[in-house]
Order: sequence, then structure tokens, then C-alpha cells
Amino acid sequence: MTHAPRSIGRRRWLVPATGLTLGALALAGCGSAPVVGDGTVALDYWLWDANQLPAYQRCVDAFEEENSDVSVRISQYGWDDYWTKLTAAFVAGAGPDVFTDHLNRYPEYVQRGLLRDLGSLDATSDFDPADFQEGLADLWTGPDGKQYGSPKDFDTIALFYNTEMVEEAGLTSEDLANLDWNPRDGGSFEDVIARLTVDANGVRGDEEGFDPDNVATYGLASNGSGGTDGQTVWSWLAGSTGWTFTNADVWGDEYNYDDPRLQDSLAWLFSLVDKGYMAPYQEVGTEPNPQQALGSGRAAISANGSWMINTYAGLEGIELGIASVPSGPVGHPVSMYNGLADSISAQSEHPEEAARLVEFLGSDECQTIVGEAAVVFPARPAGTEAAIEAFAEKGIDVSPFTDLVENNHTILFPVTDQYGSIQSLMTPVMDEIYIGDRDVSTLTQLNEQVNDLLK
Repeated sequence: MTHAPRSIGRRRWLVPATGLTLGALALAGCGSAPVVGDGTVALDYWLWDANQLPAYQRCVDAFEEENSDVSVRISQYGWDDYWTKLTAAFVAGAGPDVFTDHLNRYPEYVQRGLLRDLGSLDATSDFDPADFQEGLADLWTGPDGKQYGSPKDFDTIALFYNTEMVEEAGLTSEDLANLDWNPRDGGSFEDVIARLTVDANGVRGDEEGFDPDNVATYGLASNGSGGTDGQTVWSWLAGSTGWTFTNADVWGDEYNYDDPRLQDSLAWLFSLVDKGYMAPYQEVGTEPNPQQALGSGRAAISANGSWMINTYAGLEGIELGIASVPSGPVGHPVSMYNGLADSISAQSEHPEEAARLVEFLGSDECQTIVGEAAVVFPARPAGTEAAIEAFAEKGIDVSPFTDLVENNHTILFPVTDQYGSIQSLMTPVMDEIYIGDRDVSTLTQLNEQVNDLLK
């Protein structure tokens, strides 16, 4: 199917740099924390999420009580600074002993020999994937079968919504809890989005006289074009058609951006712009802020990740509701299933002590501490349950996120080689599709270029 592009002035789109290149990196020297004067081994542990820092400090305190010969210094940096500093540290041969790792980075780290195999170290030699939520450990198993990360938490996608706006539209929480969707007409999901959209004259998107060029409240908040993986933007739509990113769960060597199921899903999503149900690219640009759109009344529904629960729950003046993403053509909802891990740097001078730390960070003890903080869903079932209970104590029902995992209604984050290069190809094209300068069929040819990178 060919979908006509929206025509506006074409402009050049530049892909922002992702940080220093690792292409010339060599492990000529080793860095990391030293042995201090009293014989204690000092380890450096890096993470990027300030919200998780207090919980992990408690974990480190508990670890040090049980391991008096080791001290741990935690360094927390914001997302962008984190990867810039980490790359610079690796280039200098001074990477941290242990660090929080992300799936879009670790394939390159494996390729460059920057990570230790957990199975080669005493404390983590008996690593058991069954200790964690199903499938999470597989994400961190390299193409060589070695384990390069210990799962720490997972995330899924759901719909945050303004309950007052829903009620004013004559809808109920039950309506939001039982949405269906298809790329042909949008199903009840599009009906609800249309109903929640209101123009500057107070006319709703499903009423005669609605002005799509003068919208006060969009039914669905924009979170940009989605780039390479569309995690919060379109992965849950395309995934519900049966589409998957690659030809294998992990370490695939062919992407499926040429699949009509993906292209039709994208065509439907960005058609909401023409209908006036979602903000155009010109309004949100390269730094969309869907939570602000919900908080300001600019949007009624926002699809976003579980790591954002507290951000949305903290919006002033908003009575928040959370619903599952809609059920798609496969007969049930689908979400991307992403997970972070703790990895050990190959540059660490104290890999055995680092392994002891990683083993503890992945234990029930630590992950229950993290779960009780009600920030993320820890990777171990005990930690997940602790998080569910902690969120419930705050009056937040997180089952729209956790039911997806329990029911195995997920697709995995694409773990492949050359992710950075693929991102550089995909992001500007996806932006132009959102803008209306390109048709979704452009992805067929682009898919060939993407797959050429993996040959």
C-alpha cells in the first residue's frame, strides 16, 4: 500500500552525534579504582538514573557490610553525559569497574572487547537466567554464548491519560482499558483519540465542524518519530500486528523495516497529524515532551514507558489513569520489552571483586531494595513484586505494564551489530515521514541499506 506524503517545505535534517567514536579504541592500558592504603579494593560503579541512585546507594551499603574488603564509589551522570564520559573513559583505558549498560550500546562493546564474560569470574560463574524475568538474560547473551550483563530491571509501554478529560468526553476508564486497534481504521483506539481531541472552539474530533488546523487538545501526545526502534512511539502498534524488528529474537542479521505491517502501522500513526488528533512535527521538533503535553492539557493520552510512572504521577492538577496499549490484530496488546543490565568492564583491575558486586546487585536482596523504592521494575521476580506493592501503596496500579510481561505479550528490543550506524540512517528518514516529506514505502529501500551494514 502506498500512502501519500504530507507536503510541506523540505529542509535538511541532521543526526546529532552520539558521542566519541570507539572505532579506534584499543585496550592498551587498564584503569578503574585502585587498592586503597588499608588493602581495601575500591570499585567504581556508574549509573545514569538519578531517581535510582538512593536505592542503589542502599544496595552498595549492604554489599559493603558483607564485603568489608571492598568499597564502592557510585557516580551518577545524566543520560547524554553518561555515554560521553563512558566512551571517553574507555578510550583512555580507564572505564569504570561496573556500569549500567543499555541494549543499544552493548553490541559494540562486545565487538570491541570492552566487557567481561560473567561466566569467567568466580562470583558470577553460576549465573542462572532462570533467576530473572523470562527472556531478560537472553538479551545480554552475546553471539558467542557468553553472558555480558546481569539484568537489573525491565520496562514496558502503557497509556497514561487525564481521567478528567476522559470523563468530560463521556468515556470511562473501562473504555480505555479495553481498546482495540488496527492499521486500517484505527479501531476503538482511534475513536477514543478522536473523541478526546478538541479544537479551539470546543468541537471534538469526532464532531461535525471540527477544525484540525486549530486544535486546543490533541487526543494523543506526540513523542516524536520514534527513530530506529520506536520504543514508546510505534513499536507497540507494529508489534501488535505480528511484526518483529529482525529475523531473530536477538542478534538478528536482517531487519524488517520493509514489512507492510510496519509501514501500514506508521502510516496510520502519522495520519493522525492530518486529522488533527496528534501534534505535527513542527510543534514538537526533535525534543518532544509528551508528559508536559499531558500535564498542560495539550494532550489527553500519552504512550510512554514504565520508567516514567513517577513523572506522570507527579503532574500537578492531573488525576492520572493508566491503561494498557490497545489490543492489535494478533488478538492482544504487545509492548516492547527492554531491559538494562550491570556489566563489568574488561579494563577493571579488580574483575573478581567487580563480579561480587554484580552478583549482589542482581540478588533478591538488592533488587527488593530497588523495588521498594517504586521507581522501576527490577529484573528478579521478588524485586518486581516489591515494586508492584510499593507503587500500589502510592495509589498507582501498574498492572497495565506488568501484565504484558506476565502474559508474554512482548517483543524484544532489537539487539544487533551496527546499531549506531543504523540509527544514523533511520532517524532522519523517520523524521521526514512524520513531517510528511516522505512516504512510508521509503523504508523498503532503506531496509536494504540497513541490512547491508550487517553483512
